[in-house]
Amino acid sequence: MSLDSQWRDFLNESLDEKNIFTYIQGLQEIISNLNPKTLTEKRRLQLAKTHLREVKRCARRMENDIGVLHEKLNILEESREMNDGES
Repeated sequence: MSLDSQWRDFLNESLDEKNIFTYIQGLQEIISNLNPKTLTEKRRLQLAKTHLREVKRCARRMENDIGVLHEKLNILEESREMNDGES
């Protein structure tokens, strides 16, 4: 399977089922299948892998923050419902 066809498959997959980690995994697979021919290409691929790890770390952190915010929102909504019920 060529890189071109992998990239097309990646772009054509159903968007409904994707989240950020699906995109990251797809990019990791593409990068791991590349074969650098020069030292410069090797360094660029290593840099791309490092950046992708950092993106994954940030995405995890954002997902955790979103979860915390959802919990806070639920607490605020419950508190508001209780206060509306008392009025």
